[in-house]
Parts: sequence; C-alpha cells; structure tokens
Amino acid sequence: MTSESPSPSAEERLRAEGFRRVAGADEAGRGCLAGPVVAAAVALPPGPLPSALAGVADSKTLSRERRETLADTIREETSRHEAAGVGVGRCSPSEIDEINILRAALEAMRRATEALAEPLSGPPGFLLVDGNKAPVDLPCPCRAVVKGDQRVRSIAAASIIAKITRDATMRRLHEEHAGYGWDTNVGYPTAEHYDGLAERGPTAHHRRSFRLKRKTGE
Repeated sequence: MTSESPSPSAEERLRAEGFRRVAGADEAGRGCLAGPVVAAAVALPPGPLPSALAGVADSKTLSRERRETLADTIREETSRHEAAGVGVGRCSPSEIDEINILRAALEAMRRATEALAEPLSGPPGFLLVDGNKAPVDLPCPCRAVVKGDQRVRSIAAASIIAKITRDATMRRLHEEHAGYGWDTNVGYPTAEHYDGLAERGPTAHHRRSFRLKRKTGE
C-alpha cells in the first residue's frame, strides 16, 4: 500500500468560498474488541503547506514510527497558527455498547470538533469528515467525504492523530491487563487477543456488544 499524499484542494476550495478555518476529522478503533473509539479533528495552517507536513497521508499507509513523527509535527505546526489546531474526542466501551459503534464513532468526531474549538478560540468554519456519514449537532457546516483519509490532507492528519492517541491508550492499558496482546494488537481481533479472552474472560475495557469469541474453525 502506498502513502501518496492527499490533495489540499478541498480545503483550498472551501477557503476560497470564505471558510477560513477548515478542519478534517477521522476516527480510529471501530473494529476493535476492546478500548475506546478515538477521533481527532485537525485544522491545518491556511496558505502554503509547511514542508514538514508534506508527508501527511492516510495513517493506514504509514509505519508506526512515521505516524509518531508526523503526529508530533502536526501538533507543532498547528500550534504556531491561530487558525490551526488539534482536538481529540473519544467514546468509551460502555458508550459503544449502549449506542452502537457507528453512532459512537460519529459522537467521538463531534467531541473532537468541540475540543478543536479551544485552540481555534471558536469552532471551525467548516468540517470535512471521513466516510459516508457525518456527525450531528455540530457547531459548523459539515461534509462527509468517502475515502477522505486518502483525498483530503486535514482528514489524513486527523487519522494520524486519532491512531497515535488510541494506540498509546491501549499500550497503557496493556500494562494493567497483560495477556491480551494490547501492546501489539491495540485491541483488534487477533489470535493472541482471542486466546486471552478464552483464558481470562473480558475486562471492563472490552466491548460486550461485540463478538468476543472466535468463530468455529478459526
């Protein structure tokens, strides 16, 4: 899988329409058996893209080391501009079980957008989100972009922040709940994770509405 950089043209078009602070949002952890779903909303600096951000791409195409480097760069570059910033939101496993994973992922993106209002000193002017559904009750206009993490640079940046943030959470939880392999699988369904569930049962961080046992024959 290549890591071709997304185009900034979507943000540029919206700025040309008068939306100065354009942000992108994405989530991480929808398919996991354990842990929160985490979302990030990122408003990149307007104007020419800083060269340090030229490598921003869909987090799934990047190595862990590259994601971590880019996450630090995104936070550093956005902190230098009043019209740029980063916000993070999450929904817990119990919330996921209560409202379902799709609604929880959208709610996490809404919370991330609200968190972004702090560094921006107000909500973004427009939000682009990855996928085919958009959160509700947002403080700004919003558009869903299919494969947005591959097409829109601010969404790609959000995918990196969301992934790095969630992975760090799961590695911390691994220190309290060894035996499920969260330091490597970060909550996704792997053989080691299913073995841990079979031997130890679920923790408070598992999603009880998900299938926590292997299918027959796996």
